[in-house]
Amino acid sequence: MNLARRHAASLVLAALVLLSGCAGDYVARTRALRGAYESGDYDRALGELDAVAKQDSGNDSLLVLLDRGMVLHSAGRWRESLQVLAQADRLASELDAVSVSEEAGALITNERRRAYRGEDFEKLMISVLQALNYAQLGQDEEALVEVRRVNERLRKMIVEEKKPYEQLAIARYIGGVLYEDQREWDSAYIDYANALELAPGLGELAEPLLRLAQRTGRQDEYERLLTRFPGLVHTPLGPDEGQVVVVVEAGRSPEKEPADRRVNSSEFIQVPVYRERSQPARTQVGVESGPPKWAVTVTSLSDVAAVHLDDRMGRMLAKQVAGVGVKAGLAAGAGALARSEAVGALTFLVLNATNQPDLRSWLSLPAEFQVARLRLPAGLHTVRVEAPGLSTSREVEVKAGRVRVVVVRGYH
Repeated sequence: MNLARRHAASLVLAALVLLSGCAGDYVARTRALRGAYESGDYDRALGELDAVAKQDSGNDSLLVLLDRGMVLHSAGRWRESLQVLAQADRLASELDAVSVSEEAGALITNERRRAYRGEDFEKLMISVLQALNYAQLGQDEEALVEVRRVNERLRKMIVEEKKPYEQLAIARYIGGVLYEDQREWDSAYIDYANALELAPGLGELAEPLLRLAQRTGRQDEYERLLTRFPGLVHTPLGPDEGQVVVVVEAGRSPEKEPADRRVNSSEFIQVPVYRERSQPARTQVGVESGPPKWAVTVTSLSDVAAVHLDDRMGRMLAKQVAGVGVKAGLAAGAGALARSEAVGALTFLVLNATNQPDLRSWLSLPAEFQVARLRLPAGLHTVRVEAPGLSTSREVEVKAGRVRVVVVRGYH
């Protein structure tokens, strides 16, 4: 075999090696982790994650941190979750400074060959979970810093980057809860009102809006809210009353799967699309006395994920088309060197076979955030959370005039 043909054969062999290197992707390697996590065996899940981390070449480092932070959060290990998610936040920021060589490599191989940088909504979810971690530790001021970070990041995406996103209603609602706990009535009202605008179906969760509209002298808003929510009880809290807000992180986040998209009359390119993995059942929340209340879905991450992915679909398609062009050029060069159309055709087929969409995502997130509110006399209470496949209770100390946040993870 002459030098040119040996060079062409090397190109084909290199392409095959690159293709085989994509086989053990993160989603496949973390199946056992998800099985342990979704059965509530968090210690085993962390052990599985340690094994996955040892095999990581660096491309999945962000996902390892995100999954570890979420498992610790679900296990109630709030401080450890804070530390790990802070590392993930820093790494996500560093990865946003993309190297030119990495992008060029993705054109020749595929998106799975580069470091996972996270979807926009996943980066926002870091701060949402951090806010809930801080709230569980009673650190309201730190929690509010994270809520403000979510809203500021979204403002930048919407105003400066012109992305068609909406603010996360769960972040706004938690902001209202935290401000109310700190007796910052105006700020609490504003965040609750923003949450209602984003999630019009809040139902009983709109109760603090009516109460705070009266308290802050917003008479016109109060009258409109009365018309919108007739019969919703909103009497001022008694001197010995407090509140409990239960946040249920329900179900399994959507998963990416490949789908064909037409780029011209005869050619298709594969791109990732989200597929729902669960439709969470409604949750009931109650205490030892009185009937339970239905939790209300404040934010569906399935909906949020679809909006964010659709926004970058055009950019993905453009990159894929550019990648096909680069591979066609390499294949033509290999064929010319080998003086063989067959070698060129084979090289193109092998290179193009690596054109697989990146199906990685933060799969330990919930599908949605459900919220329920309870008004209770000061003292110790047992809060019960019930849904198909979920039955748990929490001992909660209710303090007069305060709002206690309780976070529960369910996979129903």
